Amino acid sequence: MDEKRLKISQKIYALVLCSVVFTMVYNYSAWHISKLEHVPSFVFDFEKQIPFIPWSIIPYMTSGLFFCLVFFFCKTKEELYVLTKRILFVTLIAGTCFLLFPLKFSLNKPEINSSVLGIPFQFLKIFDSPFNQAPSLHIAYAFIFWSVFRNLKHGKIFLMIWLILLGISTLTTYQHHLMDVLTGAALAHISFIIFPFRKNDFQYRNFQVANYYFLFSWVFLTITLLFYQFLQQSNSIFLWITLWIKLWITFSIALIGYQYQKNNVHFLKDKNGNIPVSKKIFYVPYLLIYWTFWKFLRKNKKPIEIVHNIYISSKPSKKDLIGFNVNKNTFVYDLSAEIEETKQLKENTRYHSLPFLDIGSFDIDETRKLVTEISNIYHNLPKDGKILIHCTMGFTRSSVIGILVMKNILSLSVEEAVTHMKNKNKNAIIHSYILDFLKKI
Repeated sequence: MDEKRLKISQKIYALVLCSVVFTMVYNYSAWHISKLEHVPSFVFDFEKQIPFIPWSIIPYMTSGLFFCLVFFFCKTKEELYVLTKRILFVTLIAGTCFLLFPLKFSLNKPEINSSVLGIPFQFLKIFDSPFNQAPSLHIAYAFIFWSVFRNLKHGKIFLMIWLILLGISTLTTYQHHLMDVLTGAALAHISFIIFPFRKNDFQYRNFQVANYYFLFSWVFLTITLLFYQFLQQSNSIFLWITLWIKLWITFSIALIGYQYQKNNVHFLKDKNGNIPVSKKIFYVPYLLIYWTFWKFLRKNKKPIEIVHNIYISSKPSKKDLIGFNVNKNTFVYDLSAEIEETKQLKENTRYHSLPFLDIGSFDIDETRKLVTEISNIYHNLPKDGKILIHCTMGFTRSSVIGILVMKNILSLSVEEAVTHMKNKNKNAIIHSYILDFLKKI
């Protein structure tokens, strides 16, 4: 794909295509639902406390403006192609949901006293409908707009704040209920997962992983609020404790997604490989899941020798170290970002904590530095010395660093080093984005 020849005509074509599809889907579903005898509403009880804010109609109405402009901010064919597919996808899926699960807005709008603000509200009354509620296309589109605007060099902070106001305005202009917002956000993240930007580019891997965490957080938040809605009549302490636990889990999941976006490899461990008590408490659901995976799903528990005196493995337990003698000339490189080191290794070896996020991207500079360090240490190992490289599960991170170390020490090509690793570690997982990364080193 020639990214340099993105023409204005291609942007206009994408805009027209998405506009036509939106107009047909939105108008048909609104017309169809208006013919139904009864259209239900779904509103959380606490939504009745949301204030009506007339001036919020301003950010609300800018959704149409962003819809027209976003195509012209695309810089490459791939970016335009992905944007177009995402918008078409959410439009068609939302339209299908409108028809299968018709809903209408149920709160009464107060009278607008301002003659200026009254104009856009009159426009909505004539051209918008109280139907086409869940999932909210305003919300889904706002997330998709941000996927383009976030790449701008100037003005993106302003646009981010404006898009947040746009999202809030769907509630404060009395156009949507909260369920519409939640499902619209979830739909947007589904589109990000199905149509990822640069799927095989390792540098975008963290964004792809983050979207799964964000989607799960939206789904879990929806389930939490539904739980509250249908059980609140009991008004028991157990209900409120459960509600706050669910909200805490939701927030922690979303925060993990954010850490992936930022590639914050130290969001749990400090430089010494320790996880502070406060983080252990806050991220306890995440840590328990990883501990369960480590306990029951890892395969290469005992260290595997890939080169003489260089071993890789999952994070070994005390039992796994039986027969693997360690001393102060044993160099341990812990690549895990999620789980603390076995006490025996940490206290009795030369321990180094150099975390990488699971199934995420690898920083080129940090990886080169690490591989060079391990290679240099290998050439100066004492007679009773050895090197152990491990991550949590032993499938990807330790295999990647092991491949690069083998490539250095044995003077192999990337392909030869990968083949050698697969022969040694039958459980190694080398995805296409990993191969792309290996060729960059």
